[in-house]
Amino acid sequence: MLDDRPNGFTDAELLENLPALESFARRFYRSENDVDDLVQETLAKAIAHSGSFQRGTQLRSWLFTIMRNTFCTKFKIAKREQVGGLDDWALSASLPPAQEWNVRSHEMEKAIHALPEGYRVVVDLVLIQGLSYETAAQRCNVAVGTIKSRISRARDRLTRFLDGE
Repeated sequence: MLDDRPNGFTDAELLENLPALESFARRFYRSENDVDDLVQETLAKAIAHSGSFQRGTQLRSWLFTIMRNTFCTKFKIAKREQVGGLDDWALSASLPPAQEWNVRSHEMEKAIHALPEGYRVVVDLVLIQGLSYETAAQRCNVAVGTIKSRISRARDRLTRFLDGE
């Protein structure tokens, strides 16, 4: 390290202010690692920009200003960054286009209308309205087993229709 920088502060003067810088950094961070990082970054910037320090002004105030500005800059950047975000946004999940769902719903509607009446009724009652097999059986005046059988056959026909068979 240089013992004396242009415009005049020495390494000794910088080191004299180290405890004050650490204390000031604790106002911004609780973690000792973060405090140490902020102090180190402040000292690095002070050394790098030592030419802008004017002899006769307060070195400590100048260092505190550098530290505050460094913290504010890091804080603004952290607000924009998503913590724990994906490294590659291209790998993130995306929603399928709405048009595809619209087309699929029309295909499903067409497939349901192609079912025989008995199957279409149980699909509506059980799969669309969400009624239990027992309630659907009572409404249709058939046994629960008949409802289950019709649902199974309707699903098979819907699958074949939607797969293009």
